[in-house]
Amino acid sequence: MADAFDLVIIGSGPGGYVAAIRAGQLGLKTAIVERENLGGICLNWGCIPTKALLKTGELYEGLEHLADFGLAVEGRSYDFNRVIKRSRDVAKQLSSGVAFLMKKYKATVIDGVARMEPGSAAPRVVVEEKGGSTRVIEAKSVILATGARARVIPAIGLEPDGERVWTYREAMTPKTRPASLVVIGSGAIGIEFASFYRALGSEVTVVEALPRILPLEDAEIGEAARKAYEARGIAFRAGAKVVGLKKTRTGVTVDLETDGKAERLEAEGAIVAVGIEANVENIGVEALGLKLDRGHVVVDDCGATNVKGLYAIGDVAGPPWLAHKAMHEGVRCVEHIAGLPVEHVTAPIPACTYAAPQIASVGLTEAQARDKGIEVKVGRFPFRVNGKAIAAGETTGLVKTVFDASTGALIGAHMVGHEVTEMIQGFALAMTLEATEAELFATVFPHPTMSEAMHEASLAAFGRTLHL
Repeated sequence: MADAFDLVIIGSGPGGYVAAIRAGQLGLKTAIVERENLGGICLNWGCIPTKALLKTGELYEGLEHLADFGLAVEGRSYDFNRVIKRSRDVAKQLSSGVAFLMKKYKATVIDGVARMEPGSAAPRVVVEEKGGSTRVIEAKSVILATGARARVIPAIGLEPDGERVWTYREAMTPKTRPASLVVIGSGAIGIEFASFYRALGSEVTVVEALPRILPLEDAEIGEAARKAYEARGIAFRAGAKVVGLKKTRTGVTVDLETDGKAERLEAEGAIVAVGIEANVENIGVEALGLKLDRGHVVVDDCGATNVKGLYAIGDVAGPPWLAHKAMHEGVRCVEHIAGLPVEHVTAPIPACTYAAPQIASVGLTEAQARDKGIEVKVGRFPFRVNGKAIAAGETTGLVKTVFDASTGALIGAHMVGHEVTEMIQGFALAMTLEATEAELFATVFPHPTMSEAMHEASLAAFGRTLHL
């Protein structure tokens, strides 16, 4: 006999476990299947443990500037193994927290590998449990939340070996810190690891195939970030195609081609951060006839697929590949399954990079807006004239706003600077509420805060800057 549930969720990352919580709140009998650790990649090998590493790097690098604050410390050092252990302990703590939440909301957690078969109301889920037994589950609805993994390119050597060539996973648990690294890919993952290892003293070179680093960011913000990272000693090769990576006796060689010219980089190790691939293999998608687009599951606004009773959320359902996007999709999907009316509010999705300095953005870049034929008003305000930033010694970076000139609507906001990832939600909320320049002008920003630069950048778009 098969077990019967209202809902089965395959994968317990941010999308999956949040979906399970909402399902519990709505009284759905729910099972969640996880093949490894509760919390998925984000809590165990991504978002959270990397932030623990980056905080360590920030604190250690900050010791160089104590004299600027009238302080002095004799010498500085770190225990690399303890740095890594703290990151793992943080991940373990949060994974345990998810286990508590699953118990609180009465979700049945099944440890094992799931595959789907054709069913009546929804696909039947067959789980090979870790103990060796097989469990068959019948459900009214199934949510696929299997996430994604690092993309590798074996043909040119971009494949991890656990020693000298890493993906994000190996980069979080090395036994020793490499003296030199080549980071291939300048998206958020590549830049964050470049920032961390540089903070602890590694010589780091970042390689990007496209003409500029951080290609998804506003070009002006990306250039400001590059200058800040270069000032910290990170080297860049933009517009450089990797044509080969080979291991040597002492490290790796990375062969590049830039505008027809060849270059060889040598380092102790390399980090491959060239994108991700959805986890759709070996879970029965072929037998179900599940529709895919470029390797990702095709879904509608509520996560429904072309297969009756089957839904998909998060990374497996396509970009942007962000945990907070997966969480919101999980809630919307479950509410739809439960029969609640779902409002189709098109909320903008912020993106953050937690390097030093940080980058945060939401909405259209200036170039994207112009490409859409939108007449824009653009505002900028640098942190170098912000009182709180000066007092804190964090004057690097700026805030940039993009408004629709015809309506006054805020359609994009982009920042680079200290802790800007904590500020971007203000602009995201404004855009969700369809704020115009009038509402932003009228908003009272507390003084002294770095968030005042957000107000000034809004004023600047209309020629009304106060402090510059």
